[in-house]
Amino acid sequence: MEFEYWQLLLFPLFFALGWVAARIDIRHLVKESRALPRSYFQGLNFLLNEQPDRAIEAFVDAVKVDPQTVELHFALGGLFRRRGETERAIRMHQSLVDRDDLPQELKLQALAELGQDFLKAGLLDRAEQVFEKLRGSDLDEDAKRNLLEIYQLEREWEKAIAIAAELPDVASHKEIAEYFCELAAADMMRSHREAARQHLDTAIEHNRKCVRASLLLGDLEAQAGNDGQAIEAWQRIEQQDPAYLALVAQRLLDAYRRQDRREEGLQLLRSYLEHYPSLDLLDVVFQLVLEGDGADAAYCLVRDELKRNPTLLGFDKLIEARLLVAPPEVRADLELAKGIVQGYTRRLARYQCDNCGFKARQFYWRCPACGGWETYPPKRTEEFDLTP
Repeated sequence: MEFEYWQLLLFPLFFALGWVAARIDIRHLVKESRALPRSYFQGLNFLLNEQPDRAIEAFVDAVKVDPQTVELHFALGGLFRRRGETERAIRMHQSLVDRDDLPQELKLQALAELGQDFLKAGLLDRAEQVFEKLRGSDLDEDAKRNLLEIYQLEREWEKAIAIAAELPDVASHKEIAEYFCELAAADMMRSHREAARQHLDTAIEHNRKCVRASLLLGDLEAQAGNDGQAIEAWQRIEQQDPAYLALVAQRLLDAYRRQDRREEGLQLLRSYLEHYPSLDLLDVVFQLVLEGDGADAAYCLVRDELKRNPTLLGFDKLIEARLLVAPPEVRADLELAKGIVQGYTRRLARYQCDNCGFKARQFYWRCPACGGWETYPPKRTEEFDLTP
């Protein structure tokens, strides 16, 4: 390979150019750091030392010294919102929105942050106005998702349906089916049965496994005195998700009673209890057996079920059944034991959200904590914990 000695001069030249470039970068950084107010660095120091209150005070001072620090405005506004100081966050982001010298991209970002401030503060109408302005912009999809959240909070279900249709990934139409169920439930309260039926039919078109639609269809038929059709609607839940049969067990029992078909209803509910064990189902079947076959049969039912599915809530029911057949001399001891057990079961007789873990005494179709739809399994906490 041919090599000229003069080419060796290129190596020191390259090193010299690299040294000059590094010096220029360092000088630029030093110049920028000197341009920043001293309170900015104090704020960073407070953040590193986990002193958020003092950090915010320092950043506020930095913004006063140099109002052009846009990124610092955004950071400070976000800190205010996370701390619940929504009024200060709103003022911070509103000042950015009102600036004429701000590039369009940053102005849209400031507007989006302002919408989040209004949403956090519960000013839903003002948040809606902000996100409507963002529709059609680069932040269009985020604006639609925030509008969807607002419409759900305001229970504006028709608007929610319209905007959810523009978001193809909304839980495979499961949420849209729930919106139609909400409309149907409102119509049923106003005795608008035909409108309710149409909404429920549309809900099932969007999600054929929509348990709530079948439950409400059964309620609709029962209101009209059509117990046979109501039973058929509630029985369809077994094909959709049998775990939810516990929610309609009492409804089924009442419908069979009105039709003088108690034994048929008892056999159906016993079959459900055998195949889909549930404490709520056990409670309904227990009451039915107690009324028809007496205390001894009810006690045997609970005892056998407890052997099959041992739970503390089931044990509480066993003590209740035992009290019905126990001789007077042992009832005081049983009542004492029942009182002790109930002290623990009150904490277990709750429903728990699969998404966020929020626990509630009543069943919700939409979690009040995280806003997820159909995230509550129809089981009590103890059953939930025992599920493999």
